[in-house]
Amino acid sequence: MQLTKTDYIQYLNCPESLWLFKNKPDEYPNGEFSLFLQKLIDEGYEVEEFAQKLFPHGIKLPEFGTSKDTEDALENDGVCFFQAAFKTDKGGFARIDILEHLHNNTWHIYEVKSSTSVKTNKKHNHLKDACFQKNVLEQNGYKVSKVSIIHLNKDYIRNGAIDPGALLTVEEVTDRIEEVYADVAMEVEQAVHYINQPSINETKCSCRLNTRTNHCDSFSYFNEDIPEFSIYEIGNIRANKIEELHDAGILKIKDIPNNFSLNAKQTLQLQSARKDSPIIAHAKINKILSSLEFPLHFIDYETYASAVPRIDGVKPHQHIPFQVSIHTMQIDGSIEHFEFLAEKLELPNQMVKSMLDYTGKEGTFVSWHKSFEMGRNTNMIEWFPHHTEYLEYMNSNMFDLEDIFKTEYVDYRFHGSTSIKKVLPVLLPKLSYDDLEVQNGTMALDLWGRMVLDNDFDEDIKEVRQKLLEYCKLDTWAMVKLYCVLNKN
Repeated sequence: MQLTKTDYIQYLNCPESLWLFKNKPDEYPNGEFSLFLQKLIDEGYEVEEFAQKLFPHGIKLPEFGTSKDTEDALENDGVCFFQAAFKTDKGGFARIDILEHLHNNTWHIYEVKSSTSVKTNKKHNHLKDACFQKNVLEQNGYKVSKVSIIHLNKDYIRNGAIDPGALLTVEEVTDRIEEVYADVAMEVEQAVHYINQPSINETKCSCRLNTRTNHCDSFSYFNEDIPEFSIYEIGNIRANKIEELHDAGILKIKDIPNNFSLNAKQTLQLQSARKDSPIIAHAKINKILSSLEFPLHFIDYETYASAVPRIDGVKPHQHIPFQVSIHTMQIDGSIEHFEFLAEKLELPNQMVKSMLDYTGKEGTFVSWHKSFEMGRNTNMIEWFPHHTEYLEYMNSNMFDLEDIFKTEYVDYRFHGSTSIKKVLPVLLPKLSYDDLEVQNGTMALDLWGRMVLDNDFDEDIKEVRQKLLEYCKLDTWAMVKLYCVLNKN
């Protein structure tokens, strides 16, 4: 059974999940292939194309070429090869982004990443990726003497045609690879053995002692005994606490004992679960809301970002606001709405000017998770110094409505989250995103990006614009209605 570097990383995260994927693919809960994942894949290919330009004499092997294709190519003259494929007798398979033949008859592996640095976290470990590739090559008798990661330069700002040498950073990691290589070689051997087992215990998986964000896609398949409102939903709970509760046989939030160590917010969530009702600090909420200066401008941006900058003045992965919705509430309760949706990808100077004309420099700007809006305003100050006073006013007078749901209004039915997508269905179940064509920011980014950049876009532009406007409008209207709910408590 074949093991790729993607399989290997999945094995490190959850061996059981990989076994299920390999041995019972029909049972594996693949879920919906997300637009975000497709975006990452597409951007990875694009960054690879620029990386290949650093090696102008490189030989491009067939896109889905076999190890035999690579073997034949390496027998001929050539210094550098793109997408060289290798397999081992034990089932390992590697496709090398860029492989360079050095003068001393050794090889230099280049792994291309669309990130702006070398990642070494649990979900994205570029060093272990490269170790896997090296292991496969060396099992084929090739001596690898150098390993490098090619990633985006975080400080690059596009100015005209893209220079691959400025866009990309080539970071040699040979020494770092050597430090972990022996461990990776052993793990790869273990992974190959594991996936070839005829059966495993399918009643639990290794993620059982992990926090919720580190659960595999098949967690529910392996852990059918986990109840709704489980200990995994305690906000920001650490793995050692999960393990302690699990070892005590406690899986439900409401079964956590009084003497168990939790922080203040987690304790409120526990109390809410036990009472089956929210914990609301009425007086404090009223005090916070009464301190806000009218008019209240409920604001939400939608943004476009890409690994390789599409326009001048932009860095890799930098967010460009293309849409804004603002619901403005006056002190008498009257409400007006403003919206802006760009027709092309450009720096949003006209959007900021239109916002200023609408709101002026008065009142309070209300957002949800304000660091995002404030970050975009900071970017726009760099792009538009002439709007500095207005954008700094916004940031100095920005109130985060989400903060209230962290400590002042806690409900276990939020599932340990303060996302508006979790809060809204509980407090205002009739106000839903379900009926909208666009249901989240990733869908908005994808749809708008294709509309303005894809020459083959064949959807009705007027209808698409309306879908985008409806989504962003609901984001700010939802904040208005949640504010009203809080104000009545």
